[in-house]
Amino acid sequence: MTTTAPMLTVARAEALFTSHLPTGSRPSYVAVEQAIRHAVRTRGGVRGCAADVAGEYGDHPESAAPRMRWAREVVEDLYGSRWVLAA
Repeated sequence: MTTTAPMLTVARAEALFTSHLPTGSRPSYVAVEQAIRHAVRTRGGVRGCAADVAGEYGDHPESAAPRMRWAREVVEDLYGSRWVLAA
């Protein structure tokens, strides 16, 4: 059995990953909300954010992994973590 993050958590983390907020920062809820909304709008939706994340992993894997780790931590801290078991 594996655990997976809910789709909304993943989408928020991907949008935050593509935002202007610096890796390692601890932004407020309001700052994160604004950054996520801006990223989704400017990248053509959550699929655009996901595509940009994939591109960064292809071009710069050494910096993409820590950035995604940061984005996931921020999203989980601010919105809560609700992991589900996948069969």
